[in-house]
Amino acid sequence: MKRGAVLLSLGGFALLAQAQTPGWQPDLTVQQTYVLHRASSADPKGANADFRRVAPGATETVLEADGPGEISHIWFTIADNEPYHLKRIVLRVYWDGETNPSVEAPIGDFFGLGLGEYHSWQSEMLSVGSVKSLNSFFPMPFARHARITVTNEGAQPINSLYYNIDYRTYDHPIPPGTLYFHAQYRQSQPDHGWTTDWKTNGDSLVNDKPNLDGKDNYVWFEAKGHGQYVGVTMSVLQNQDMWWGEGDDMFFIDGAKTPSITGTGTEDYFLGAWDFGGEPFSYALYGAPVVGTELAGSRSSVYRFHLDSPIPFTSSFKATIEHGHANHRSDNFYSVGYWYQAEPHEAFPPLPPVEQRLPALQPVGGPGNSTAAR
Repeated sequence: MKRGAVLLSLGGFALLAQAQTPGWQPDLTVQQTYVLHRASSADPKGANADFRRVAPGATETVLEADGPGEISHIWFTIADNEPYHLKRIVLRVYWDGETNPSVEAPIGDFFGLGLGEYHSWQSEMLSVGSVKSLNSFFPMPFARHARITVTNEGAQPINSLYYNIDYRTYDHPIPPGTLYFHAQYRQSQPDHGWTTDWKTNGDSLVNDKPNLDGKDNYVWFEAKGHGQYVGVTMSVLQNQDMWWGEGDDMFFIDGAKTPSITGTGTEDYFLGAWDFGGEPFSYALYGAPVVGTELAGSRSSVYRFHLDSPIPFTSSFKATIEHGHANHRSDNFYSVGYWYQAEPHEAFPPLPPVEQRLPALQPVGGPGNSTAAR
């Protein structure tokens, strides 16, 4: 099977039968018959002002396209002097005239920069290249229409928003049953733990507490309908000392009251081991491109993509992870879950107000935070 065939199956596409079938990484030995287009910030006058200025509170529509078609690549770079502008600028995507976006996230979080700061990293689907280039290669098919907007919720203008969005149009409908791309932002600042009376993660008070139903887990996203989960990016600001990742991933499929899938620890889910050894790493499907010291105030970023085996669901899905074993820790989590599903989708929870999205140490008590209010 071709490398791209795994991901192609997300939309139920006929993988290799026709050159013009929608899908990622087309066969280069077969003549393609789609028409490739680009929506870009190129200067409409033909000069070199190839950017858009976005005033505070304004929304820029960066793509408006009729289908049938498919977005194959998105690229942004941003010149904005406001601190944490990656958390203040919001990316939204709408399919086929819907009013509730199928993608809604601070633009930095969508590209795995959940701490509101730039760092380079790479994966099969998302990457941040040198000098702040933001890239997505998720295939995003649409039957009738696609719209992408960028909203500046900051107090200062985006001085220069550059973008190139490559998309295909087809001379035939997309296949019946094609699933649509979705991405949802969640945060918890902080994730309140059930105790501050612990000195190490290994205290018996903590280690012996059961968590069989995932109560109070951090939620990456919830969906209703049918589709498949393909991955998550997550960032953590520690409010407490020691390793933040003593938590198991738990997935609830099709209304299950107890986890359908349970993991063995946070670093294990992100396919590292032993607190990531204190070293960052970045691979095609998994990584931890930012690994902080195990102290209050430290920051980390992780990601995992299930392109090997997307997790299917037929009626509902809930993706979660513990914050500390049985949710004893009180760190800050920021994440984007990525999945494909049939429309319509359930409306997302409202985005937190912009000032609440900015990473900040919280007074939660516990190790390294003992002077904070409890």
